[in-house]
Amino acid sequence: MKHSDSHYPSDWLRIAERDVERVQKLLDLHDPEAAGFYLQQATEKFLKAFLLSKGWILRRVHDLEALLNEALAFDKTLEQHGLILQKTLGLYLLERYPLVTESELTEAEIRELLRDVSSLFESIRNHLA
Repeated sequence: MKHSDSHYPSDWLRIAERDVERVQKLLDLHDPEAAGFYLQQATEKFLKAFLLSKGWILRRVHDLEALLNEALAFDKTLEQHGLILQKTLGLYLLERYPLVTESELTEAEIRELLRDVSSLFESIRNHLA
């Protein structure tokens, strides 16, 4: 089945919001690795929604730092979120690639990351409103 990705910021924002809901549900199920994966996915989609709203050409990239660097060309205030994005970046790998040892990621860590990255989400929501 052939499909093409949407280039509409609102579509990306809608799925990002759904991913944030998934984070909470997975935390309630005591699955911090999966919750972390969806937190990374939500962050990626929020950044892509922002970039698409600025005329960015959609690319298949998962690197949050790279996406943030591109977003800074449009809004330098987003730079304040750089450290939290570095913490969020590795969450994708924990769920998608097998590790030699068990992950020590905790629900508390994911809840803290979600709280911290929520300010980025709110900034992007405001840009798109």
